[in-house]
Amino acid sequence: MYIFSGAIFIQLAIGLNLYLAIIILLAITALYTITGGLAAVIYTDTLQTFIMVVGSFILMGFAFKEVGGYDAFMQKYMEAIPSNISYGNTTIDSSCYRPREDAFHIFRDPVTGDLPWPGLIFGLSILALWYWCTDQVIVQRCLSGKNMSHVKAGCIMCGYLKLLPMFIIVMPGMISRILYTDVVACVVPDICEKACGTAVGCTNIAYPKMVVELMPNGLRGLMLSVMLASLMSSLTSIFNSASTLFTMDIYTKIRKRPSEKELMLAGRAFMLLLIGISIAWVPVVQSAQSGQLFDYIQSVTSYLGPPIAAVFVLGIFCKRVNEQGAFWGLMFGLLAGLSRMIAEFAYGTGSCVTPSNCPFVICGIHYLYFAIILFGVSVIVILAVSFMTKPIPDVHLYRLCWSLRNSKEERIDLDADDEEDIPDEKDEESVSEAGEEPGCLKKAYNWFCGLDQQKGPKLSKEEEEALKEKLTDTSEVPLWRNVVNVNGIILLTVAVFCHAFFA
Repeated sequence: MYIFSGAIFIQLAIGLNLYLAIIILLAITALYTITGGLAAVIYTDTLQTFIMVVGSFILMGFAFKEVGGYDAFMQKYMEAIPSNISYGNTTIDSSCYRPREDAFHIFRDPVTGDLPWPGLIFGLSILALWYWCTDQVIVQRCLSGKNMSHVKAGCIMCGYLKLLPMFIIVMPGMISRILYTDVVACVVPDICEKACGTAVGCTNIAYPKMVVELMPNGLRGLMLSVMLASLMSSLTSIFNSASTLFTMDIYTKIRKRPSEKELMLAGRAFMLLLIGISIAWVPVVQSAQSGQLFDYIQSVTSYLGPPIAAVFVLGIFCKRVNEQGAFWGLMFGLLAGLSRMIAEFAYGTGSCVTPSNCPFVICGIHYLYFAIILFGVSVIVILAVSFMTKPIPDVHLYRLCWSLRNSKEERIDLDADDEEDIPDEKDEESVSEAGEEPGCLKKAYNWFCGLDQQKGPKLSKEEEEALKEKLTDTSEVPLWRNVVNVNGIILLTVAVFCHAFFA
């Protein structure tokens, strides 16, 4: 998704082939992700966020000035109809090219709406639960916080930023349809193919088209750099997080005691594999969900995210859930979600002009409704398997579930009995090279792979215990706790107001 979005920007700005643009984007992203690691990702994310917000506000100002203000924007958007609506010997149905009557409303018809309100409230809430609470990209940043107040402040700051896309991205994108109607709102496959390389529609180029065409040269360069930086930031986060998950949760199951160097190399190799898969997946993104990238993102997460959200919720609020229940709930949910996703991609979602022949039982149920169903079924499977198998003793659950959150008892890790007291093994290569100064090529290789980091001093048992206590301390300074809590209430109030205003 992010690769495809970035490639569209490069393609429009420079005129490069889509796949060449993808290769350039991935090469730059992989270079500083591999060499910099998580620290580089966090620092670049922080800098790029400020640049992106400022640049987006500038573009929003240009867009509303060009269209004549908010009232003119609402009127002109409903009149933005492409001039060519004939395909072969037939005239395309008006529902394919006319803006929706509910275009300025968040809550839409539960049956005919493209985002039905029950799915918006319940389905998207499930997806939000999965993304904000369990996604490695988000969780990894929270775990890097110095204390609980920092973590809460970061989440609230992110919530404030999440209020902005409606005004600095969505509305300018709608204005792009007004300014470049025949391109952005095209419905004739041949015209769309010529305009953006995708026969099912060109809505994906609405925002970058306006950046390239509307803004003056200096600001245009700023905005292109901002959007590419944002997309690369998302890519680096995903690559880094996926690499961490693979090395720590999968590779260590294959290799029981890998060296630090081996883990680093395995993570880098897995990152390269991800890049290859990403490039191969681009044609699917181009044609999925009638060419609308937002719908594609939400549909894929609707097929894969609900089982994870179900495990997370039950793991916190129901201490009776065990490993077997979580495993089979995830497996069943994953197979059900993949079945829907693969079938939908196999039949194709088509477009308004050339509808897909996908059966109703597969594609007829809106993906947000499917997310609700999948979440419910996953919950049933998790609970059923958990109650048919042995529960986890409380000694392993202290402060890990809601009912035992205030326990002061010492918790024993669930897999503590499986761990053996094996003395630390030194990396054979580091032992063999002890006292030897590596050559220039070796130094460059170690730097690129992140293997030249200096070893920290060996901690005593008392120091390790003190460090562990500091890292697990969730206490907060009362002043800052109140500040972040008040801001949380303000954020919730503003969000409710925005939903009510655009209802």
